[in-house]
Amino acid sequence: MKSKLANRLVLTTILGMAAFVAVADFVAAQAEEEHAAAETGPSRGAGLIAIGAGLAVGLTGIGTGHGEKDIGAAAVGAMAEDPAMFGRGLIMTVIPETIVIFGLVMAILLWLRIPAV
Repeated sequence: MKSKLANRLVLTTILGMAAFVAVADFVAAQAEEEHAAAETGPSRGAGLIAIGAGLAVGLTGIGTGHGEKDIGAAAVGAMAEDPAMFGRGLIMTVIPETIVIFGLVMAILLWLRIPAV
C-alpha cells in the first residue's frame, strides 16, 4: 500500500511537471513570435498566451487534486491509528500543492507577456 501511494505521488508529480513544461514551451514560442512581429492591438498570439496561462493553472490544479485525494485519505487513516504520524501526513499532503504554485507562477509570467492594447 505504501509503495502504491508513493508511486502515485511520483507519477502525479511527473505528469504535472510534464504538462507544465509542454504548455510553457508552446506559449513561450507563441509569445516570442508575437513580440517579433510587433503588431499592435489584440491578436491570435495574445489569445493563445491567455489560454496557456489558464491551462497552466487548470491542469496543475487537476493533477494536484488527483494526487492529493489519495494522499489525504491515507494521511487521515495513518493519523487515526497513530497520532504521531501527523507531521509526516502533513508534509505528504503539502508536496503535491507545490505543483499548483509552479502553475500559478507560470500563469503570472505568461500574463505579463500579453501585449498591451
